[in-house]
This record gives sequence, C-alpha cells and structure tokens, in this order.
Amino acid sequence: MAIHPEPRRRPAVALSIAASDSGGGAGIQADLLTFAAHGVYGTTVLTAGTAQNTRGVTAIEPFSTLFVRRQLDAVFSDFRPAAVKIGMLFDAARAREVARGLARHRARRVVLDPVMVSKSGAALLAPAATRALRDLFPLCELVTPNLPEAEALAGIAIRDAADRRRAAEILVDRGAAAVLIKGGHGRGATVSDLLFDGRRWWDFEHPRVRTRAMHGTGCTLSSAIAARFALGHDLADAAAGAIRYLQSALEKGLFPGGGWGTPDRFAVLRRPTPRGKTRSPARGTRIPRPR
Repeated sequence: MAIHPEPRRRPAVALSIAASDSGGGAGIQADLLTFAAHGVYGTTVLTAGTAQNTRGVTAIEPFSTLFVRRQLDAVFSDFRPAAVKIGMLFDAARAREVARGLARHRARRVVLDPVMVSKSGAALLAPAATRALRDLFPLCELVTPNLPEAEALAGIAIRDAADRRRAAEILVDRGAAAVLIKGGHGRGATVSDLLFDGRRWWDFEHPRVRTRAMHGTGCTLSSAIAARFALGHDLADAAAGAIRYLQSALEKGLFPGGGWGTPDRFAVLRRPTPRGKTRSPARGTRIPRPR
C-alpha cells in the first residue's frame, strides 16, 4: 500500500529571545504558552537560565554570547520567524549580540519588552545595560515598558498623563517605531495603556484585575502582541487584542505554588483569526509630530 505524504502545513512562526524561568511562569516558558494559545509556532533563543519559583529568583546564569549567536543563526537559517519578541537580555554584551543577530538576519516585526526587575524584586538586567537596550530601538516595531522601565529608558519621572506622553515621545525619538507604556504599575480602579506610533495615540483603558496572579504579565502581553504580529495583525489591532487576552488570562489566574500566581494563557481558547478576517476595535487620533 502506497503511503502518501502528508500535506505540508506551515504555521505562523514567532521567535522568543529571553531567559528560562524554572518555575514556568515567565520568560521563555510564558512566551511559548502564549504563542501556542494563539496558534503560533514558537522558536527560542535563550540568553540566560534562572533558578526561580513562585516566591522569587535565587540564581541567574547567563549563556555565552557565542551560544546566543549560534541559536539565532540556527533559528533564522530554517524557520524565518514572522515576528520576534525580546525579553530578558541579562547584560549589555548579550543585548549587543542580539542586536547584531537581528540586523544580520533582517528580523521582522520585533517587540522589545525591556525587562529590568522581576515581580519578586530581583534585578534581571545589569545597570550598565540600559544604553545597550536603547540601541535595540531602531530594530523594533514596538517597545513595551511598564512605568518604572519607561522612566529609566526615557530618563524622566512619570507622575501624570502628560509625563507618560512625553516619555513615549522620547522613546520614539530614540528610534522605536512605536511605544506601548503599560499602566499596570499605576493606581486606581482603571488601568490605562498608552500606545504611540510617532503620529497617533491610542489610550486603552480597562478595569484593574485585583489578583496575585501577576507573575509573567509583561512577558504574556508582549508575546501576545508578537503572536498577533506573526498572524498579520497591524499595530493597533495587535495591541488591543493582546490587552484583552491578558485581561482574560488574569481573571482566571493560576496558583501552582505558594507565592505569586500566573495568568492562565489558555483561558481564552478561541484563537484570533489571521489579518483580514476581523476589524480592529482600536481607534487612534492623529496628532502633529512635536517639532
């Protein structure tokens, strides 16, 4: 009996460049879960390994820059990712290696989550690496800092909505195509996430979810955006959909250990459809670029 070859199914592919979380709640593990929940095939480049659980980080061990380079070359020589998510880079040397590799392979639709501190308070980026992180901006379609990260990268204090807008403008002026300043570290019953692409603003407001299932929220949001980029969604649609996705995941948080919980990445089982099948619910207001 003849055996007929199976038809070649080519899924959308995304790449996560980040550290491993031995507790499974953040980092590479969170990214792969989020990619899978969106029906996207996940590839990885590991920058470091961490010894951590739901209570905190006890050790971090970086991989060599040579190994980072070889992982990048291995992935891009075969898979050609349609989107890239960058998380924890550990230090300036690995940040520069990643920047060189992405430029060399002409990576598309790059999302940078500038991870600096873990949910438990452990430093995840060497202080001297902030400049190297900024050097990645010209390669990025989107940078997704939280409020403390936005302050560090923009070099200003953020106290109100005007400061957030100024920080977003500074980060775009430094090379990022767009910036999403997340509002989770703010106060009040409503969270406001501010998106700026150099011309237009979007303000995504949503109710604050009161939960301790917060470990890996930044990883989840940025990798959800990257997954939607890989499926062909535009910037505003990808951001709006990823924010809704994270809201649902937080509302059904998981508590596998005795400390912080983590979002349930499979809380919403309906996968987003490829670009062209849906309309974006996001609306932006065009504004003049500051001179």
